[in-house]
Amino acid sequence: MTDQFNNQNGYGQPGQPIPPAQGYQQPGYQHSYTQPVVDAQNSRKTSSGRTFGTAFAGAALACVIAFGGFTVYQNVTGTPSGSSVTLGASTNTEIQAQSTDNTLPEAVAQKCLPSVAAIDVYTAQASTDMFGRSTSGSGTLTESSLGSGVVLSEDGYIVTNNHVVAGADALKVTVGGEEHDADVVGTDESSDIAVIKLRNASGLTPVEIGDSDNLTIGEWVMSIGSPFGLEQSVATGIVSATSRSQIMSNSESSGSDGYGYGYGGSSSQSSGYTIYPNMIQTDAAINPGNSGGALVDSNGKLIGINTLITSYSGNYSGVGFAIPVNYAVNIAQQIIEGKTPTHAQLGVSLSTVNSQNAKRYGLKVDSGAYISAVSSGSGAAEAGLEEGDIVTKFDGNAVDSASDLMLDVRSKNPGDKVTLEVNRDGDTKQIEVTLGSDESSQAASTQQNSSSSGELLNRLLNNSGASSKSDAA
Repeated sequence: MTDQFNNQNGYGQPGQPIPPAQGYQQPGYQHSYTQPVVDAQNSRKTSSGRTFGTAFAGAALACVIAFGGFTVYQNVTGTPSGSSVTLGASTNTEIQAQSTDNTLPEAVAQKCLPSVAAIDVYTAQASTDMFGRSTSGSGTLTESSLGSGVVLSEDGYIVTNNHVVAGADALKVTVGGEEHDADVVGTDESSDIAVIKLRNASGLTPVEIGDSDNLTIGEWVMSIGSPFGLEQSVATGIVSATSRSQIMSNSESSGSDGYGYGYGGSSSQSSGYTIYPNMIQTDAAINPGNSGGALVDSNGKLIGINTLITSYSGNYSGVGFAIPVNYAVNIAQQIIEGKTPTHAQLGVSLSTVNSQNAKRYGLKVDSGAYISAVSSGSGAAEAGLEEGDIVTKFDGNAVDSASDLMLDVRSKNPGDKVTLEVNRDGDTKQIEVTLGSDESSQAASTQQNSSSSGELLNRLLNNSGASSKSDAA
């Protein structure tokens, strides 16, 4: 039965790569895309064109992620396991300007700009002889992509997107007008969150952390980052919507950006998936290079990490998305403490029910998430879920596909209790489930190479049309 189901839902279904974002060129300034790092003091550029977008389809939109590679960074450095680091500013400063006051953007920018960093990513270009054979040595470091980050601590912990630093051989970070070398502490490809640490940094200005669970549609926001390498740039807008979710396949977004860097990184990239639950939608301008930067509220408090845009060109089209700060900081805290980031897990394999396969197999409902397998010892097993159950609601909200259920689960935390409405042989049942954790699979993923780690996530989606695949939650 399981092998006959295909996920026909649009979530996460990749589209074709779109044309690259063209970098802004300041008058009189010429930039070399392959210039080696020869002067650490002057390697920061005022502009760059190596950021780009990757399109994927979902909810009839072409959502684009602006990044410079999408592989998991396997080498982890930083704070030993079990240590505790306080993230965010210790003060709580409220900006007194009214939302209609012309000084509000000025006040917020003044407060937040010292807490937002520009990140330049360098990769090693292999050296070859005249016959094309590899030669000894590590090759030349070349600036390959760029992005933004947000300062979490005075000693240099910075949160950014995984896709900003994936595949990096070296990082140069500019914050507060000073340039620093930096190391990747750890990444979570599944949530697109990464943490880097500046070397020998002190006295930085951590951002004040807000609350993304209580946002109001229409409230004022500001995006801060380095669009096209133009660091310390701000743009204002509003919260357009909340609870926007998306699943993206990493492997199906690869291609060429026209400069030789590729939309999805090298051939060694992971074939896994990135799940974006409950994103904040905003019309504040977000462009390539803004990824990993800050979305702040009218009090200058961080409410999101800018990550995705909706565009048919790869550039700003009035719709952008940020990972909610409550979710992002939770993942960042786990990384800083030396832990493998974990996420909520139901413990089932899923397939999407639609009108076609429902008619073919005589199912009692024509939409939902079909449970094709239940993992022993999981929350689903303990709650009494069975193979053949069709989940139609999650905490009262309709579940139309396997992707819907996956996104619903990811929006929760391990240990949360949820109520599922299940159709079992035509009867409707309400089943309460305590969600477990994907700790074991995440730990296994960390210990393996990118190819094998991708296999652990391979069941997350069933969009390829292969009937032998099923989703997992």
